[in-house]
Amino acid sequence: MTSTITPWWERVEALGPWFKIGSDDVRLLRDGVEALPAMLAAIATAKREILLEMYWVAPDAVGIKFRDALVERARIGVTVRVIYDAVGSLSITPSFWDPLVRAGGEVREYHPLSPLRPAFDLARIEQRDHRKILVVDGVRGFTGGINLARPWLPLEDGGEAWRDDAIEVVGHASSELRTLFYKTWRRMGFRRLPHDPLRSLSLPNDLVPLSKRPSGRVYVLASLRRSRRNLRREYLAHLNRATRSIEIANSYFIPDRNVRNALYRAVLRGVRVRVLVPTKSDVAIVQFALEAMYESLLRNGVEIYCHSGPMMHAKTAIIDDRFATIGSYNLDERSRTKNLEVNIAVADEAFATYVRRWFDRDLETATHLDLYEWRARPLARRGVEYMAYALRKLW
Repeated sequence: MTSTITPWWERVEALGPWFKIGSDDVRLLRDGVEALPAMLAAIATAKREILLEMYWVAPDAVGIKFRDALVERARIGVTVRVIYDAVGSLSITPSFWDPLVRAGGEVREYHPLSPLRPAFDLARIEQRDHRKILVVDGVRGFTGGINLARPWLPLEDGGEAWRDDAIEVVGHASSELRTLFYKTWRRMGFRRLPHDPLRSLSLPNDLVPLSKRPSGRVYVLASLRRSRRNLRREYLAHLNRATRSIEIANSYFIPDRNVRNALYRAVLRGVRVRVLVPTKSDVAIVQFALEAMYESLLRNGVEIYCHSGPMMHAKTAIIDDRFATIGSYNLDERSRTKNLEVNIAVADEAFATYVRRWFDRDLETATHLDLYEWRARPLARRGVEYMAYALRKLW
């Protein structure tokens, strides 16, 4: 007898539990094996609107599967709008989206690189859209570190099994993700919003405002400094208030002085600070810059763990088992000053504890760095590290 292997996009039976938090339901999605099928399943249920804002869409099995899923919904009249980043999705051409456009979908390229494109703007060429957002019918939303590309597929499906986190939310926070999408849509030259397909539903006619102070315990954070929900400010506030534990999984962990000092002060208060980073980054210069910081971090009591196995791409933090945040935000210079980013913040002890337990599992197979062993590395390597660190603001 020949066994039938379930395609990766249909493997949804192993998803984790939902957590009811105020007016929202949330669940953690680990790796592409959980997140990608869940996202496709949500797209398949869309009745009125699908919004996709994605840094990296590849012309591979994953990118094509998602594009075709969007085409299918657009053909039956669902409003489909896509924003993709020109640098992150460099491997695709605008013609990749032709089937979706012919089906009635709308596609926009964020800050194109070609001077021949109408939206080209040399002054903003370094500003990239690093977000990963999917919102279906205004009520179901996803974000995290997972892009629509082959590295997030399991090994048995031809992928690289990158370690990553995403979060799915049903409720008010999804409306906030929708608002954030349309803020970007406006900045791309569409000052007036197009027809709102949700107005005939029992939903607010206008976009949900991103108030200065979140009204619930599940809320959206954004990156740009003028944003009302500033990611870095929220990060620092929780680091400075931590009393027991700080756990951070971050793929490009090159924090600025303020973040480092917040971690060091936390250690002095008796807080245990653990940071999970890749053993080998997919971007070599980032890995060297990260390693340039190890000695200072270790010397000041921060525990560093290097993820073994495939690339660790998550951007997750848990504070005191009471607060968790998951999204696209890296603790580096580019996320702080040049990228559009988004995280979902969850102030709930049960959910934060659940995420932290998975963090502990990752540490079980990681390498715990020792300060004295690290100091014994070759001098030549140190030179490369310091040079990479000195150039960190230019990437």
